[in-house]
Amino acid sequence: MELFSSAVSLSDMEIFIFPELMYALVLANIMSPEIWKWREDAWFRDIEKKSLSYRTNRVKQYIMDHYVFNLDLETWGLTTKEREMARFRDFIDPAALAQSNALFGYEGDKYYYDVDIRRHFGLDKYTTDVIPYWKTETVEAMNAFKFKEGYHGGAGECVSLSALYVAALFIVGRMPLDNMFMIGTPLHSQNFLAEKDGLLTNNRRLVTKKMWYNGTELSAKARRSIENERITIVSHLSGVMHTFYKEASIDPERYAFFEEKFREFLHADLSFEYFVNFLYSREKYWEKFQYRHIRNGKECYISMPCIFNTQRNSKNRFDNESRQALIEEMDSQCFSLSPYPDKILINTLEEDLAEGKTERVFACGFADELRAFLHIEPRLPKVEEKTFTKGTDLQISPQQSREEIIAYLQDKAQEGNSLTILSFYARRDMKHTDWMPFIKAAVERNPVCRLACQGRSLEQIEAILKTMPDESIYPEPARLAQPDEVWNFQRGDGLEKAFLFWNLVKERFADAQGDLCVEEGKVTLVCRTPDAQEVYRFEALSAKNLKTRFSL
Repeated sequence: MELFSSAVSLSDMEIFIFPELMYALVLANIMSPEIWKWREDAWFRDIEKKSLSYRTNRVKQYIMDHYVFNLDLETWGLTTKEREMARFRDFIDPAALAQSNALFGYEGDKYYYDVDIRRHFGLDKYTTDVIPYWKTETVEAMNAFKFKEGYHGGAGECVSLSALYVAALFIVGRMPLDNMFMIGTPLHSQNFLAEKDGLLTNNRRLVTKKMWYNGTELSAKARRSIENERITIVSHLSGVMHTFYKEASIDPERYAFFEEKFREFLHADLSFEYFVNFLYSREKYWEKFQYRHIRNGKECYISMPCIFNTQRNSKNRFDNESRQALIEEMDSQCFSLSPYPDKILINTLEEDLAEGKTERVFACGFADELRAFLHIEPRLPKVEEKTFTKGTDLQISPQQSREEIIAYLQDKAQEGNSLTILSFYARRDMKHTDWMPFIKAAVERNPVCRLACQGRSLEQIEAILKTMPDESIYPEPARLAQPDEVWNFQRGDGLEKAFLFWNLVKERFADAQGDLCVEEGKVTLVCRTPDAQEVYRFEALSAKNLKTRFSL
C-alpha cells in the first residue's frame, strides 16, 4: 500500500525510498498522449531522418520553449520530518536517510545552502521539522501549470524534467531507452545518454562533453552535483541501483556499459582548448597571464582579463577559430606594445601543449584544480557491494505505436511485472489499478487544498468546487487528478472534485465515513461523522468512463 500510494503521489522523498518509481513515471509519460502530440508539431518535421545531434537539440529547444523549472514550497505543500520518518522507518534506516537526502538533514555541496539560495526557496525552514513535499509531476501536471497564476506554459522540478526528457527523446527523438540512464543525487536529478561522446540532460538543458569542459557558468552549474554529490540512484529500463539497497535490479551488463561511458564523459586529456576553458572558469588566475598578438604588423600584448571579459559578452571565444574575431572586438586600450612584467605568456603554453609538453602548464600554480577540472571521479554505488536480481525484462521500441506500447505494458502488468504495475499507478489509471492507494494518497498527501480552505465551511467549499470548470487535467477517461492538482489548477472532473471534498471532510472529521457511487456519468459522495450528527452530500457530473461503488 505504501509503495502503490507513493506511485500516485510521487514526491521526491518517496522516489528516494522506492527508486523504481523514477522509471515508473517515465513509462507513465510514454503512455501519455501528450508527448505523442509533439510528433505532429512542425518543429519536429522529418526529425526521424536527422542526426542524433539535431534530434536531441530539437527536443531540448522544445522543452526550453514550453517548460520552466519550478521548485517552490507552495505548489505541493509541506509535511514534517517526523511524519515522513514514521512512514519510511520500515524501509530504510533513519540515520542513512539523513545522510543521503537533502530534506532530512543532508547538505552536501555548500553552494546550494548559501544564505541567498536558502532564502529564495525557503530552505532556511529546513532547520525545523517542516519540509516540503516537492512532488514529481506527470507531463499532464507539468502542462497544467499554464492554468496557474504567474505561469505562461508548463513547469516541473528536476525529476519531472528528467522523466520528461527520457520520454520525449524516446517518442519524438526516436532514441532507444537502452542507452538512457537516469541519475539521482541527494540534491538533483539528471540523465546520461550513452551515445557517442555522451550527453547529459540538466533540468531543461543539454550538456555535451565539449560543453562540460567549456568553462562557462552554465557548465559549472551542470557539473556541480556530479562534482560534489554521491550518486544515490541509477535508473534504467532494465532496473535500478540504489546506494543503500543491497539488491540491484538493473542489468549488470547495462550498468557496466553506463559506468564505462560515464567515466569517459567525465575525463578529458589536457589540450590548450581545455586549459583555456579551465582558466576562463577561474577568474582568480586571469591576472597571471598575457597573450602576444600581431596587430597592424606590430607585436603587442593583451592581458587575459581583457580577453575573458570581452568573451563574456561575445559569441566568439579565445579557445577556438573565432579568436581573431574576439580580439577585433576589443578596445584599443587593451593592447600594450610592451609585455607585462611577471605575467606568463600564454602563447608559450599553447606551443607546449601542441607538442604534448605539460610541465610548464602544471607549474603555473593550480595543478590540482586543473586535474580536477579534467577528471571527475563519480561517486557511484559500489557494484561489489550489490547482489543483482532479476530486472524488469521490458522491451519497447520507438518504432512501436503508442497503442502497441500500452497494450504491451498492460500485458506485462497482468503477468505481475512490478515496474509496469507501478507505471499504471503513476499515470493514475483507475481501470488498471486498485482505487485504495489513490484514495490513501488523496487523503494523506494533499495539504495545499487544506491550507487554502481553512476558515471555510464545507458548504462554502462545495460552492467553490461547483464554480470550477468541469475539466480534468487528465483528458483520458480512466485517469484522475489528485486533490491538490485540482486545487492548484482550479479545474477538475466531478469525481476528482469529490475526492478533494472527501480530503477536507477527513481533515475536519478524522473518523468520518463515506460512501462513493459513480455511475451513468454522476458522482455521489455521502459523508457521515461517527456519531451521525453531521451528514454531507456532494454530487457532481463526471465525464470519466468509470463506474464504481464503495465505502470510504
